[in-house]
Amino acid sequence: MSRSEAVVAGARDGLSASVRGALWMVGALLSFSAMAVAVRELLSALDSLEILFLRSVVSFVLVLAVLPRLGVQSLHTRILRLHVGRNLLHLLGQYSWIYAIALLPLATVFAIEFTMPVWTAILAALLLGERLTRHRVVMLVLGLVGVGIILKPGIATIAPASLVMLGGAFIYACSLIATKRITRNDSTFAVLFYMQAIQLPIAFVLAWPVWVTPEAGDLPWIVAMGACGLVAHFCMTRALRIADATVVAPIDFLRLPLIAAVGTAFYGEPLDWTVFLGAAVIFTGTYYSIRRETKG
Repeated sequence: MSRSEAVVAGARDGLSASVRGALWMVGALLSFSAMAVAVRELLSALDSLEILFLRSVVSFVLVLAVLPRLGVQSLHTRILRLHVGRNLLHLLGQYSWIYAIALLPLATVFAIEFTMPVWTAILAALLLGERLTRHRVVMLVLGLVGVGIILKPGIATIAPASLVMLGGAFIYACSLIATKRITRNDSTFAVLFYMQAIQLPIAFVLAWPVWVTPEAGDLPWIVAMGACGLVAHFCMTRALRIADATVVAPIDFLRLPLIAAVGTAFYGEPLDWTVFLGAAVIFTGTYYSIRRETKG
């Protein structure tokens, strides 16, 4: 093969990887959006804590179905204590997310969730010793500006649910830092298995005092919620493994207009241009940082 042919073949491979990564990311954003809708539907009849438990039940059943193919050896870990701490954080983050979905427009919830990379960069610098480079500082500053635009402090009364979601995004970032530490030693499947195995009994204890037996009409939403949660994380992992983050990040941002359209069409939620502006500012900082990271 000549040099020019090799270059063309390499370009084709790169394009193929980008397209495949983009498609996996589309699957993730569709799954996240579907999960949010399922949660919103269930909140009309069930408590947030019960929804957390039911999601863990469905997800654990799906994980157990896959276990025979991968074998028990895939669950090997020497850092079970870190798994426990990570999942306590993740459970709290999930509760914050569900609480916010009950009280805020879906677009606002997703926009605030975009602050997670900002908090992750700060925590990585503090806990993992990663450098807080200039481009990460730019991401931090633009992230805080974007949050200010969305919450409008001093101009409008800040909804408590917005602060809960902001705290939830920070907690998710803490969970992500723990996950980065865990995946140095354990498999991705082990992370998913222990997430359900640890969260399931805790969620059951929390849900028991507020338990309401789901009706038959709730079952499709319960299954959709648990399945979409697992599918979304799997698709995102595949996207990041196949394609560059510079390809994945812009597609992830499409979650905002998608969920805004869903909220308007099905729940009559108004479109707030400040939410889009704030999210765009946050995304700009995040994307700039990713571009600088990939260029070295």
